[in-house]
Amino acid sequence: MRGATPDTLADIHATSFHPARGWTTSEIAGLLASPHVFVVTDRAGFVMGRVVADEAELLTIAVLPAARGTGMGARLLRGFEANATERGAKRAFLEVAQDNTKARALYSGAGWHESGRRKGYYARSGKENVDAILMEKRFP
Repeated sequence: MRGATPDTLADIHATSFHPARGWTTSEIAGLLASPHVFVVTDRAGFVMGRVVADEAELLTIAVLPAARGTGMGARLLRGFEANATERGAKRAFLEVAQDNTKARALYSGAGWHESGRRKGYYARSGKENVDAILMEKRFP
């Protein structure tokens, strides 16, 4: 997905996170305005991260429903890690909803480990709030 625009990324994000609210075009454009933020794209998904000093943060990873189960998430995650290390990151952080078992399995399988929790961080419509699992990975 060469030349992905904030509009394109917002559409993918909204579709990927439905029924939850996806990030808007202006939110994505605002993040991309920072020299610390980068995006890695694929045909039906993207990952956005930022590196400041020697630490990286995975801001979001979005894969369209039709492309799930194809290994795209793993490819995007590897792209994030490669880009972060090229930018000087020695370790990286992310947060994921406790009930997002597929994403948690992806991250764990790639060597990420739980480093903390934010109790009740994610609101769920008509349900109890869900913890955010904080995960970390050190790069060689």
